[in-house]
Amino acid sequence: MNISINGRHLTVRQDLRDLIEKKLAKFDRFFPGGADAAVTCRTERDDKIIEITINVGKTIFRAEKASDTFQTALDGCLSSIERQIRKNKTRLEKRMKSDIAVPAPALEDDNVDEEVLFDIRRKTFPVRPMSLEEAILQMNLIGHSFYMYLDADNSKMSVVYKRHGNTYGVITPED
Repeated sequence: MNISINGRHLTVRQDLRDLIEKKLAKFDRFFPGGADAAVTCRTERDDKIIEITINVGKTIFRAEKASDTFQTALDGCLSSIERQIRKNKTRLEKRMKSDIAVPAPALEDDNVDEEVLFDIRRKTFPVRPMSLEEAILQMNLIGHSFYMYLDADNSKMSVVYKRHGNTYGVITPED
């Protein structure tokens, strides 16, 4: 697994780097074809926050945890990602075929439903071109954390969403 460790507004100590690499090595059994992991460490107020993103083919596993120590936050992220893999292992095996191979002995606790049916609510709405600022206003008016709209600047469907810390993000498809 290729691991990239970054610190936001801090320098990640070598002992923490070694611990992250050691603990992420246990996921090598899930990804025999290799995977890329990006780990970001940061502090906010008194919290130590670790964000882990693992890319395997077209699938992304992500977890972010805050705690009083980086080690506790790291353990929380790793258990969250392992839970994601266990919960979706059948679906992932079908989708990715050889990219992710989840060995049976590695997953002793298989009490998670293999095929969970999704309860999907479909909704349609009229789409009209609008600016990013207008889309943010509409999102805030309806009280959602995201809003899909037709961008007036580039005529592409885009999604604006609310991020942590009252900032916003925009998702736009590539050309």
